[in-house]
Amino acid sequence: MTTTQELPAGLADKVMSAQSVFRSVMEAMARPASVQPITPSVGTPSRMMRGTAAIALTLFDHDTPVWLDTAFSETLEVAKWLKFHTGTPVVADPSICSFALIGDVAALPELMKFSVGTDTYPDRSTSIILQVASLTQGPSYELSGPGIDGVAAFKATIEPSDLFDRLAINASLFPRGIDVVLVADDVIVAIPRTTKLVKRRS
Repeated sequence: MTTTQELPAGLADKVMSAQSVFRSVMEAMARPASVQPITPSVGTPSRMMRGTAAIALTLFDHDTPVWLDTAFSETLEVAKWLKFHTGTPVVADPSICSFALIGDVAALPELMKFSVGTDTYPDRSTSIILQVASLTQGPSYELSGPGIDGVAAFKATIEPSDLFDRLAINASLFPRGIDVVLVADDVIVAIPRTTKLVKRRS
């Protein structure tokens, strides 16, 4: 059994580090396809990347229910670490979570299993934090939408490979929808619900 003394540490400097991570997330959301660094030092539980851990410690609290995929939920240390450092409730029902942590992207559930918000409260949707193999190598994705001047491109190794096909549901749901933050170790790319895939190049 893992005790609180054995859990990985949180952010080294809670205030300054959280501010830095928050700025990186906001910059990523404002500039889809831009690769943003997550620089603060942070402890990580099993299977969790540094960027994912830093975002969790910055954005999660007792009012933000979180759903864990199998890769994270089968490791009790993850739920204990989140609860200890953030107080966030870990829920079994993805339709009521504010955030979903996805460690095994190949097993990403159908997006409509998550909350897409309401027309009155679109912000009550689920934001998915999805770990990927790379945000610097792999196929090139060309995106368009708010925050992008024309078309913006980035390279990534993403599974499931049909992620952007799945996210196409956002067009019919707006202003509701699903926002996604891709994490590869200590860098992130945000895909807000208003972002569209223009082209994927191998």
